[in-house]
Amino acid sequence: MKITKAEIFQIDLPLKEPFIISYASYHSMPAIIIKLYTSEGIVGYGESVPDEHVTGESVYSVFHALKHQLLPAVMGEDPRNIREIHQKMNTALVRNGAAKAAIDIACYDILGKVSQLPVYMLLGGRKKEQPSIPKVLSILEPEEVAQQALKAKAEGYREIKMKLGIDHEKDIARVAAVRNAVGEQVLIRLDINQGWESVQNAQQMMRKLEPFNISWVEQPIAAMDVSMFRSLKEKSTIPLMADESMVTAQDLRTLTEHRSVDYINIKLMKSGGIYPSYKLATQAELFGMKCQIGSMVESSIASAAGFHVALAGENIVSTELSGPTKFTIEPGNLQYSLPHVNITDHPGLGISVDEDIIEKLCIKKEGLTG
Repeated sequence: MKITKAEIFQIDLPLKEPFIISYASYHSMPAIIIKLYTSEGIVGYGESVPDEHVTGESVYSVFHALKHQLLPAVMGEDPRNIREIHQKMNTALVRNGAAKAAIDIACYDILGKVSQLPVYMLLGGRKKEQPSIPKVLSILEPEEVAQQALKAKAEGYREIKMKLGIDHEKDIARVAAVRNAVGEQVLIRLDINQGWESVQNAQQMMRKLEPFNISWVEQPIAAMDVSMFRSLKEKSTIPLMADESMVTAQDLRTLTEHRSVDYINIKLMKSGGIYPSYKLATQAELFGMKCQIGSMVESSIASAAGFHVALAGENIVSTELSGPTKFTIEPGNLQYSLPHVNITDHPGLGISVDEDIIEKLCIKKEGLTG
């Protein structure tokens, strides 16, 4: 079996409401969808949702990298040989994890369809429980975010994830308002997206947040300060998670050497897809570290891929792949029974892809042949 043809689609996924985090506001989510064809007639779908602030990529750079470097490198290769696919991509281009993730996901989709197995079985099998997601709340006024948290609780969510990091004093007021609104039974986790910047600021903020029973604080400091998590952890009682600082195996070594964080957030878009993400989770397990499979707000295609990794990893205790719940329309059919997602035993990614919707959302497309 060989990859014989590829199609690249640049699309814009429309959001139900603006998604506001510390470094950007989004009214829609730009993404790249790819379709890989094989000599045996099996087709696989992949997705890339880059973030300039995290992976250093944009939809424009991903489109270019796929068209001119990555897809030509794997054209004619066997998509079932995932290791070789990654070696070819890594030889052609360093880093660019979100671009590589699209090819990786499509190859796993093909591999699953050929073997008639869901991707999680290809990774060793699945845990019994269906994964769940938190309700992710944008940065809003305290009263507004508290009302959204109450609504999420009524919808069945058991965990709230709050985006913070724009105004320090309002951050405290936001957390206090949400905790007062939902009570003590709903778990609250905080994602700062580097917004508190320095260790000193983060230490002060975390001391003020101690009364609110926070599950963990994610990436409160700048991504480049990966080695500084240690001093922050020594002075805080709230568990810490690394996200933007946790991209490569070298980052993991730095974080585990001194037990600098309690959790790491693995994202397929940062790491390059299913294969390297599952490797990172396995490496983290050797150090007794728990993991989360996080989201770049992807459609059902990449979200399903992330859930398959989460189901196969014993030390993966959290999933935040809520992108499909945020769009007014998207090309996949991943089904949620909040707060759970229904991952089936269908082959490959286990979802159907509506190509009419891809065409409807498409801004630019390109085809390549081997």
